[in-house]
Amino acid sequence: MKFPLPLLLAVFMASGCASRINLNEAPVEDRAPVSVSDPTAVDIPPGQPGSMGAVEGVSLSVIPPDAPEGERARSVYFDYDSAVVKPEFAPMLDRFNRYLKGSAKRKLTIEGHTDERGGREYNLALGQRRADAVRKALIELGANPEQLESVSYGKEKLAATGGDEASQAKNRRAELNP
Repeated sequence: MKFPLPLLLAVFMASGCASRINLNEAPVEDRAPVSVSDPTAVDIPPGQPGSMGAVEGVSLSVIPPDAPEGERARSVYFDYDSAVVKPEFAPMLDRFNRYLKGSAKRKLTIEGHTDERGGREYNLALGQRRADAVRKALIELGANPEQLESVSYGKEKLAATGGDEASQAKNRRAELNP
């Protein structure tokens, strides 16, 4: 039995586009999110640099997000297969919120990243959930949603290579880029 070549090519290409991963049934650990708008979520007294809601009287000890690379923190790190923003990143998010409030013209891109484990589609979806979680946390702090853009790179832009847990942990992140 002979099949015409165009028909075989069409079937081959269609089968290559089909996803075998159902993102709605992918295993994801369910964790209760911590609100980053709660000042008690971090051990910083109200009104101190890095505390939530301390927009007035910004101290010089709070490094602005447009400081040279190496002098600033701009990554939120996540647990394996999670998109929950940990309370330890609240001071940094507060700093970026104050940066955005400094001018309506300022924009912030939030890039979601994953480690090398998992398929491309799943990691793109997980990276997007991570970027969206950081975006939501900034909006809860009072950031203007129009100043924020969230994108996912999945496992395409690794911060560290290597199969060890320390390298994988550096890749599970959302980067905030002014």
